[in-house]
Amino acid sequence: MLAYILSLRIGSRYPNPFTTPVFLGTAMIISTFLLLGLTYETYKPAREIITFFLGPATVALAIPLYKRFAALKKHWLPALTGVVYGTIIAILCAASLSYVFHFNRDMTLAMITKGVTVPIALEITHIFQGDPALAAAFVVATGTAGTMLGPWLMDVLKISDPMARGVAMGTIAHGQGTAAAMREGELQGAMAGVAMGVAAIFTAFIAPILLPFLLP
Repeated sequence: MLAYILSLRIGSRYPNPFTTPVFLGTAMIISTFLLLGLTYETYKPAREIITFFLGPATVALAIPLYKRFAALKKHWLPALTGVVYGTIIAILCAASLSYVFHFNRDMTLAMITKGVTVPIALEITHIFQGDPALAAAFVVATGTAGTMLGPWLMDVLKISDPMARGVAMGTIAHGQGTAAAMREGELQGAMAGVAMGVAAIFTAFIAPILLPFLLP
């Protein structure tokens, strides 16, 4: 919690992809472990407390969605189109990179499923007999990278519409991106939460269709 609070304050004062709470807070915790010689087993009880609150926090995403339901109802078609296109492009980009760098089957599968939440990525990985640990690692890394670079890239590209920013963050960076969008504003957070859920459902349907053609 201290690492999160410190990273929030540093990020507010010095906004930068490397001062986002997900990256900087994680770096602080790892540095503390290394300096004090702590093991993961020592940290595990604290992790379980945080994990316990993950469920209620996810359910709480429904509150901004309820408040902003009128905006979602008005713009549901462009939002849905953005999520569908974003999901397909992310899958095809991952498959293309895997082909260019000659990744093996497990790496390619992990790359393709990296854009959804861990539970769905693991289910898809299980169906295609991939490596669950690798899939989970890619999902977390994608969320972290999307949280670090997504807002910065949208600022560079002058994308200021709150709905567009929320949809983009939820589609490319799932839960971590939704948390980052929530810090930008209630509408961004609501759209990111919807985009995260729709992208996960859409991927669960389309991945089994595309994967036989994309896996080496």
